[in-house]
Amino acid sequence: MAQTHILGYPRIGAQRELKRAQEAYWKGDIDQQALLAAGSQVRSKNWQAQQAAGLALTTVGDFAWYDQVLTHSLMFGVVPERFADGAAENKLDQYFRLARGRAPSGEPVAASAMTKWFDTNYHYLVPEFSAEQSFTLDAEWLLAEVREAQGLGHNVKPVVIGPLTYLWLGRGVDNALDLLPKLLPCYVQLLEQLAGAAAQWVQIDEPILGLDLPSEWRDAFAPTYDSLAKASGSKLLLASYFSPLEENLELAFRLPVDGIHIDAVRAPQEVEPAIAALRDDQVLSVGVVNGRNVWRTDLAHWQRVLQPVSEKLGGRLWLSASCSLLHSPVDLETETTMAGADKQKLAYSRQKLDELNTLKQAFEAGAEQLPEVEKTPSRSEADVRAELDNTWRAQKYRERVPVQQERWQLPVLPTTTIGSFPQTDVLRQVRKLFRNQEISQQDYDAHLRAEIAEAIRRQEILGLDVLVHGEAERNDMVEYFGELLDGFIHTGNGWVQSYGSRCVKPPIIAGDISRPNPMTVQWSEYAQSLSKKPVKGMLTGPVTILNWSFPREDIPRAVSCLQIARALREEVLDLEAAGIGIIQIDEPALREGVPLRVSGHEDYFAWAVGCFRYTCSEVKAETQIHTHMCYSNFNSIMDAIVALDADVITIESARSDLRLLQAFAGEQGGYPNEIGPGIYDIHSPNVPERKELVERTRELLKVIPKEKLWINPDCGLKTRNWAEVGSALLNMVEAARTVRAEIV
Repeated sequence: MAQTHILGYPRIGAQRELKRAQEAYWKGDIDQQALLAAGSQVRSKNWQAQQAAGLALTTVGDFAWYDQVLTHSLMFGVVPERFADGAAENKLDQYFRLARGRAPSGEPVAASAMTKWFDTNYHYLVPEFSAEQSFTLDAEWLLAEVREAQGLGHNVKPVVIGPLTYLWLGRGVDNALDLLPKLLPCYVQLLEQLAGAAAQWVQIDEPILGLDLPSEWRDAFAPTYDSLAKASGSKLLLASYFSPLEENLELAFRLPVDGIHIDAVRAPQEVEPAIAALRDDQVLSVGVVNGRNVWRTDLAHWQRVLQPVSEKLGGRLWLSASCSLLHSPVDLETETTMAGADKQKLAYSRQKLDELNTLKQAFEAGAEQLPEVEKTPSRSEADVRAELDNTWRAQKYRERVPVQQERWQLPVLPTTTIGSFPQTDVLRQVRKLFRNQEISQQDYDAHLRAEIAEAIRRQEILGLDVLVHGEAERNDMVEYFGELLDGFIHTGNGWVQSYGSRCVKPPIIAGDISRPNPMTVQWSEYAQSLSKKPVKGMLTGPVTILNWSFPREDIPRAVSCLQIARALREEVLDLEAAGIGIIQIDEPALREGVPLRVSGHEDYFAWAVGCFRYTCSEVKAETQIHTHMCYSNFNSIMDAIVALDADVITIESARSDLRLLQAFAGEQGGYPNEIGPGIYDIHSPNVPERKELVERTRELLKVIPKEKLWINPDCGLKTRNWAEVGSALLNMVEAARTVRAEIV
């Protein structure tokens, strides 16, 4: 009969135990042994959950202290030279130095670059290669976890990132594929070691098979897997996810592997071609449970579709989640305040394991037909695109610029921040007291006003030119709006990992979305009353709210996005009416919503860009619209970014040594409006030196005209403390003044 397994499980713990242990270790509150014990407990519970749900194999190697790609980099000896100076005393601290730029031991250093994992909100640490790159294998971390799981009675299936995907993810050389002959022997050795550790199956993830690959990368798969298959004493399961295989389907099934995993959630149309391409000696793993959402799976649908497949393949049919459950919350049972009617519609990672077991049992002889999941009729994506055909502002950018300059009288190289300021322990405690109804709304609002006043006071002292209110009232840039808009389900413990110890709690889109009341106006208006300098109104954009929420799977994303855009346009116009003349509408998730296949780009941008413009299409020319974007490869979507028509865009670029800036300042087009490249990395606790920021600003002026350049950090400052923020911003402001004096 069919077998069940998963590609990976969340590693944060049901109560975010790993996050708390990591941060306690970084602060020096616990020692490394306590941290290691916390990690072991999380792994043990994850493995036990899989075993209890009847999974045939327990996935091992999906755990990481910060990021799975970084773990592979250390496993293969990919450590940039700068980390050799002042190296940490032990491997784990060295690992954290690469991730954060700092650890309890070792000298501070510039952290590794970070970007998005394909089209998700998960960030990975980018491998940094050199032309002289060598690779050495040290797989003790993985082998130790294999032994640990086997000691607890689990039938293990180690998982590793495939060699071609790992090289594809890196940077630093013109063609990373040239490094394959050096890297491949390490993978051969790794598979030999895993076979020696009695791993019957090894899962090799190659998600780049879902991309439009250059021919030389496609051609590299066959010889690569010929080498791996000959060396491996374990059976190999090749896994791809997030995107259809399309022209790579036949390529994947021709490889000398023992099984193939396909993402049937993203590509249900490929189930039949996959069955046709399957060899008699191969297993087919079908990802039918959505690893990236929280809605219950329509198991009745998959029972109908896969019943004949089960009868044909028997034990060669494996049932799985579409991708790793890393992108889903851990356990719905931890939701103690959610309405029972809502909980019945949802499945977190732990419940998805049970869904797989239920589906497996549905293929047994005499099993009844599973109940259908009710679907909601909705407008089509085409309807939305038609409505968004003309959403441009009445005045073009070149017509708006002089009006805005006249109103704001900003200096050259104006300084600002991205929006959020530190969420202190006191603020979190006050928010908890209010949530538990231990303080009144009046007392809570008074505390928030005090926090906002303090943020304005600090910015005035630092000398920033355009201020922000600091977002003290917000738990998260998306969750906050989800709580205030109708049409969302709110979670108490629906945490997923964004990067390292950073977790987010996406709201759940449950139906039609609307704005019952203003959401930010009172806080922005109050902040503006405290300063003669402009204070930005801060909103999260419609595309980001959509992409960082769990959407209804039976409602087209474009429909939900337009409903969010309508609500935000009401908010924008209310902010403008309240005297807020600079409004930032953040879209850090615009890039990650782009389909991985180029063929899907045009349709996506037609509604995504249109929804952004819709939010600000009716504001006056004098109102300056800003937007912000996070770590991404922007080159391929530059036309769409320009089409947003924001007056000012800020981007995260510091960790990339400003490489991302090339797309925005290129000779062929680039971004025509104003731009604020982040000149220092807020994700590291390291405080940038003033001299360093002066030099970086001078470098920026070589590619961006002075009248279009803004000076700012590369992201919000919520995760930092005030000591770090104050020193870093002071150095940034002084650097801007130094360079300003040179060019004015």
